[in-house]
Amino acid sequence: MAIIACTSCHKIYPNDRVPFQCECGGSYDYAEFPDYSENLIDNTKSGMMKYARLFNLEEESGWVSLGEGNTPLLSTSIDGVEVFCKMESHNPTGSYKDRGSAVLVNFLKSRGVTFAVEDSSGNAGASFAGYCARAGIKARVYVPESASGPKRMQIERYGAELIRVPGPRSEAAKAVMEAANSGAVYASHAWMPFGLTGIASIAYEIVEQLGQVPGTLVAPVGHGGLLFGIMRGFESMRKAGRIPNEPFYLGVQSSGCSPMVFAYSNNTTQISEVLLSDTAAEGVKVSQPARGSAILERMKSGKGRMVSIDESNLLDSWRASARQGFYMEPTSALVWAAIKQNVKDFKTPVVAIITGSGYKSTILS
Repeated sequence: MAIIACTSCHKIYPNDRVPFQCECGGSYDYAEFPDYSENLIDNTKSGMMKYARLFNLEEESGWVSLGEGNTPLLSTSIDGVEVFCKMESHNPTGSYKDRGSAVLVNFLKSRGVTFAVEDSSGNAGASFAGYCARAGIKARVYVPESASGPKRMQIERYGAELIRVPGPRSEAAKAVMEAANSGAVYASHAWMPFGLTGIASIAYEIVEQLGQVPGTLVAPVGHGGLLFGIMRGFESMRKAGRIPNEPFYLGVQSSGCSPMVFAYSNNTTQISEVLLSDTAAEGVKVSQPARGSAILERMKSGKGRMVSIDESNLLDSWRASARQGFYMEPTSALVWAAIKQNVKDFKTPVVAIITGSGYKSTILS
């Protein structure tokens, strides 16, 4: 059984409560990530459910699912180089968040949770609301007032209570903390580690679909759960001898909010506050990434690097990707722009994570 413990004091995650954070203020993570084993994969099941025994859940019966996973890996060309797009936008609620939400909500259900709160810039909140609806758990989601209309509507249509918080993304985080301090279960996709095992399944699928390890994997980074979960997935496969090595990881942020790029450029794993500006990539507008330091620690050994994309290049790439048939939200277009800027330096094959659907965006330019 994999072990979840505080990264600061190393106290084991309790078996009778559902805290999002350790009492010492530290964050929880897998001290030992669930071992990858092909013997535990059930190919009679569809989508992500075939990996259920790799998710470290005590119970698999009554699995709450909306059909997440098994997303397409599509080949395209960017500046003459073949790129494989992992279409996480094809998940049930329109983003990769469904992989984490499925595991997290099943964990909540196994602990008897009937009401939980979450904060989000949109995608995570919509996904959380959808899976809570499926599981019969009452949900409340705090979003910044600037969150796109389609995402807010999606959250409400699932029956969750939507709380719009004035100000930047950080204000929504403060608001949800007030609820958590009042006793509500804070089912944070950013701070609770359970969803990482679901996100790791992206790595498992890529290897199965591609038939090899990517030379380079490119993903946007907000709180960092996506890239960190994928890293853990490839790491688990390497340790099991399934693959000989991991990809080179390229994390991408908007120049309007790039705390990890700043830290990487200054050769530190400590995240500092940076000056924020408007960006269409609302999914990465996170000033204090929950998994930022953990990602940077892995990149220190030459496994990857961080880059930022300015707003003009972001929007140009968003339009260019659509003209190739890829209708993604602007956050996803960060990877397209990063590939255009750096593709000549990449080890091939290149895999880009397309995180969310363009149907969720209200950008009209």
